Amino acid sequence: MNDQPRRRPAKPHRRPKKDPVRFLAFEALRAVDERDAYANLVLPPLLKKARAKGDFDGRDAALATELVYGTLRRQGTYDAIVAACIDRPLREVDPPVLDVLNMGVHQLLGTRIPTHAAVSASVELARVVLGEGRAKFVNAVLRKVTAHDLDGWVEKVAPPYDQDAEDHLAVVHSHPRWIVSALWDALGGGRAGIEDLLEADNERPEVTLVARPGRSTTEELVKALGEDNSLPGRWSPYAVRMAEGGEPGALEAVRESRAGVQDEGSQLVAAALAAAPVEGRDSRWLDGCAGPGGKAALLAALAADRGATLLAAEKQPHRARLVERALAGNPGPYQVITADGTRPPWLPGTFDRILMDVPCSGLGALRRRPESRWRRRAEDLEAFAPLQRGLLREALKAVRVGGVVGYATCSPHLAETRVVVEDVLKGRGGEPAEAEWIDARPLLPGVPALGEGPDIQLWPHLHGTDAMYLALLRRTG
Repeated sequence: MNDQPRRRPAKPHRRPKKDPVRFLAFEALRAVDERDAYANLVLPPLLKKARAKGDFDGRDAALATELVYGTLRRQGTYDAIVAACIDRPLREVDPPVLDVLNMGVHQLLGTRIPTHAAVSASVELARVVLGEGRAKFVNAVLRKVTAHDLDGWVEKVAPPYDQDAEDHLAVVHSHPRWIVSALWDALGGGRAGIEDLLEADNERPEVTLVARPGRSTTEELVKALGEDNSLPGRWSPYAVRMAEGGEPGALEAVRESRAGVQDEGSQLVAAALAAAPVEGRDSRWLDGCAGPGGKAALLAALAADRGATLLAAEKQPHRARLVERALAGNPGPYQVITADGTRPPWLPGTFDRILMDVPCSGLGALRRRPESRWRRRAEDLEAFAPLQRGLLREALKAVRVGGVVGYATCSPHLAETRVVVEDVLKGRGGEPAEAEWIDARPLLPGVPALGEGPDIQLWPHLHGTDAMYLALLRRTG
């Protein structure tokens, strides 16, 4: 008789099952981290490829999009939660592991996916992309995360507001502390305003279309979208919002460049410059930093309506090609050139209107590019400063006396907005510019909360736009 205990049969090896939705989302997150790519550029081709293979339907694409953008937007909060659930410094967790963890935390705390499904799907993804050992680590961490909901975790990991207001807001609203501080300085006011702004940065922005005058109409776009998927613009007469999302490129007007995708803030900047009063001639317009071409296309259409010519200049050749594509088919005269606005090929006093939408930190578009908040550093602004001042100085030389320059940035940071304009006007770092402010506020009729002027600052939480800044200057001598 054999008294040896019977061994349990070994479990058959199970190959991990690849979930195409979460695998694609992981691929996108890795591209953002490894290649400094932007999710809004990486994700569409991945989704297109998945649809072509038959792996995805509309619901799958929506979930993959939510997993990518939700994870990126809430990364700061989720990092703090994961850090509280592990016994090592967060920096010692390999980035691919942290991506799987944060995507799992988002499913647990930021979506309606059931707890069991969120954990099991994340662990299965870890088996596919990380291996069995790391999958066990992911499982252990996520099971700890299930102990609290998002509010409960925030209460545990965020310092009290009355002890460190900026760090509290940074953790709660998932922004680096220096950005919280900079936005608060630019916004002014108390706690409610900055919290509204930070929360707006974490909301998915609407897709807004622009009907380029003389080439398309808002009525055409509404008809193409259908009344159920179209809303009028809040402020721009050229805007139509897509109520339910969708693929703008499917619209004939967009494919033909008669319309485009453009935030209302950008539309308002172009419209305000076009509406600013100039003395005398009004036939030569310049977009001095034209890439990728959205504002240039709207300006070209507005210029054509008045018999004016637009010159669109862009320093980077690949961005100049995007401008050419955006302006293709414009009925009025225009020209696209590759040129550096700080070393311009045109003569002084050539133009009647100039837009300088200068390179900047992009802090005004964190809704659209949430990964930017984790890449930018406060010291980056020092690199932009000389370029921004140089472009504005050259623009004020290139416009004729009585003509108008619009200085614009997609950033509300004071060091990139009013400080730049005041430095150029007062001659800090060079000769004082012979120019005067124009009050831009009356040029945006119906738009509220534009501040004390004469410049304007748009805000996501107040206007539903990117945080665009515009100063209008008239050359006086």
